Amino acid sequence: MALASVRTRAALGVTAPEVVIEAHLANGLPSFSLVGLPDAEVKEARDRVRAALTSAGYEFPVRRITVNLAPADLPKSGSRFDLPIALGLLAASGQIAAGKALAQCEIIGELGLDGSVRPVAGVLPTALAAKQAGRALILPVANWAEAQLVGDLVCYPVRDLQDAHAWLDGRQPSCWPEAFAPATAAPGDTAFSAASLDLSDVKGQAAAKRALEIAAAGGHSLLLFGPPGAGKSMLAARLPTLLPPLSEAEALETAAIHSLLAPFDPSAWRQRPFRAPHHSASLPAIVGGGAAGRILPGEIALAHHGVLFLDELPEFSRTVLEALREPLETGEITVARLRQRVTFPARFQLVAAMNPCPCGYLGDPSDRCHCTPAQIERYRARLSGPLLDRIDLMVEAPRLSAETLAHAPPGETSAVVAARVRDARARQQRRQGKPNAALSPAELDRFAPLEPAAEELLVKAAERLQLSARAHHRIRKVARTIADLAGCERIGGAHLAEAVQLRRLPWG
Repeated sequence: MALASVRTRAALGVTAPEVVIEAHLANGLPSFSLVGLPDAEVKEARDRVRAALTSAGYEFPVRRITVNLAPADLPKSGSRFDLPIALGLLAASGQIAAGKALAQCEIIGELGLDGSVRPVAGVLPTALAAKQAGRALILPVANWAEAQLVGDLVCYPVRDLQDAHAWLDGRQPSCWPEAFAPATAAPGDTAFSAASLDLSDVKGQAAAKRALEIAAAGGHSLLLFGPPGAGKSMLAARLPTLLPPLSEAEALETAAIHSLLAPFDPSAWRQRPFRAPHHSASLPAIVGGGAAGRILPGEIALAHHGVLFLDELPEFSRTVLEALREPLETGEITVARLRQRVTFPARFQLVAAMNPCPCGYLGDPSDRCHCTPAQIERYRARLSGPLLDRIDLMVEAPRLSAETLAHAPPGETSAVVAARVRDARARQQRRQGKPNAALSPAELDRFAPLEPAAEELLVKAAERLQLSARAHHRIRKVARTIADLAGCERIGGAHLAEAVQLRRLPWG
């Protein structure tokens, strides 16, 4: 009888719980049993491991083999267990040393039938967990650049089984390059993926641009409404160019979510996400989902610390729209399955765009709209009151005349506006340690004091507009941001008046 243990990690959302692979060899008829709640993909590892060991020149044990993936009540999925299973069998059969090196390492990787090691998804959460546990990580060479985002982590990249054997024996694999530089972004590289975008590209739309600046400065959600071609999508696409750089902790947290989906580009880990799903996207695509053991993030989680842009907002299904309500309040999204519950961080900025009516031309000077009142009512009713109550800014982007488009002076560039946003965010960080949009009701009394004129105006607005308690708080948060942009410590009447004005739909 022979027994060997190898440590690895499962993928469970943005966490990576430890899994101990126990390889047991016993006398009896040759067999290969894989236990510990593996899914079909993990069970297929038996055939991949057998072929990989023989192709790499090792002897496959012709004995009664039992491989246990502990803990047994944790669902296992994916091909990341191939390499640790193979090394466990080699250690149990005495073909490699089952010594201190194996005990101090964690191992992940998929095996090819020729013994090569292929990349897997979700390496970044595994690397973070391995560093926290104080262990080194043996992983596919194609995932090495991703793991290097975690500072001070000892990584051993491998191309095949022989490379892994060499690292465990304390040898550097043969023909290994002396310099292996990962293609990662420099610490200050925060360029948006579409670097040519600039706020000055948008002609006119002064009110919408002002709302975009306020949204960027305080982390607020924004709804733009107006006819087709007014520039709503252009404005939304330029919001990331106004946002401040991600901190290293925020960048790692965001990258950990994106690493769960292959392929992952480590060079873009410092960029704020900009997600723009089509209105035909399903509920699992927006919220996230999958079978137990392999629950993947949706667009809500993938927009964490970035922007989620929903164009043609009323065209999304009602279930998708209502699923936005809790993440907008809590900053996280939970996907529940029979055996598992996975929570993803989801503190994103929602930017939505919609038309005033189904055809989009209600109120247009051309009188092209032929929608009936019933059609308009049904279109607007797709947005529930509770959802609209969670949107901080609601601004019209009207259609501009040809003369305005031709002679509009060049507006401010993204760099100029981003400087003001950065200063406002710095004030918020010094004062409360987070953006204004994340303030709780109790924190508003402490960090968002109102001058007497502003307090009186807020009471009148709440009574006249029939504001809910949530809307009352959100107007106050926006006013706090407007005051920060103006460099004021207290919220004045002008700040609050602008916040109220920026939260009104024309149809009430």
